[in-house]
Amino acid sequence: MRPAPVVLVSGPEQFLAERAVRQLRDQLVAEDPSLEVHDLEADHYQPGELITLASPSLFAEPRLLRVVSVEKCTDAFLTETLRYLESPADDTYLVLRHGGGVRGKKLLDTIRAGVGGGVEVVCAELKKETEKHDFAAGEFRSARRRVSGGALRALVTAFSDDLAELASACQQLISDAADEITEATVEKYYAGRVETNAFKVADAAIAGRQGEALVLLRHALSSGADPVPVVAAFAMKIRTMAKVQGVYGPSGQLASRLGMAPWQVERAQRDVRGWSEEGLGRCIELLAETDAAVKGAQRDAIYALERMVTTVATRGALGR
Repeated sequence: MRPAPVVLVSGPEQFLAERAVRQLRDQLVAEDPSLEVHDLEADHYQPGELITLASPSLFAEPRLLRVVSVEKCTDAFLTETLRYLESPADDTYLVLRHGGGVRGKKLLDTIRAGVGGGVEVVCAELKKETEKHDFAAGEFRSARRRVSGGALRALVTAFSDDLAELASACQQLISDAADEITEATVEKYYAGRVETNAFKVADAAIAGRQGEALVLLRHALSSGADPVPVVAAFAMKIRTMAKVQGVYGPSGQLASRLGMAPWQVERAQRDVRGWSEEGLGRCIELLAETDAAVKGAQRDAIYALERMVTTVATRGALGR
């Protein structure tokens, strides 16, 4: 992120977008504490607002104009912003937040062409585990902190559903933990994390340890775990196993082909040993039923969870 007369912050990942805009503001304030900050909503834009806010003030303070909802902007906003790009105001930084879609395409293309000194910061959604792993590694690298591979895997597993929470967890460890951050450090800080408990249940069941899996499940539920993330943890593990079932080759090559990290491929290959394609298919069907059950399709969500755990622990042998 760097200051420019016009900055387009595009893409669906809201956390990254908010961080980018915040970083820009911090940079500008560090350069000049008198920075004026104004916020606009492109979907409720009134004609003349942009020009009014960008006009020089009496004391010539620099200005940061932050505009949200550009993907839903009014026609007046499009027209006036395109005109503004032809001659941006001095000492003014215009930041446009566009979450995605085709609305405002002409404006986006104009900025991407560099008109008005515009630059783009792309905030794409991080969907793959490898992307989240790289993101977490980058957090520690930026802070010049040492972190083990096991710690990174544990963090991504525990906070895979929310990038903001993953970033927050990384920053807490960076601030509080001494020396190298290891898997034991993560366990110490986040042992009660619901998703971590869910994955422990799934790991025990997939390994065939039925009794242990049921005990862990009941402990997680009694500690306040929501049934939905528990099913999600099972689904993530089983889907990964299904990807590597019957596929052979070096983990690095398979990781590239399957969109996974090499360690994920190796873990899934270990997990799937002793499983048949029929057993995997049966469990996938049951996971879909259990997901519906815990979301209200059945009256007894706990029974549905226990049936799922038992079936997975017996490699799908119990069927439905």
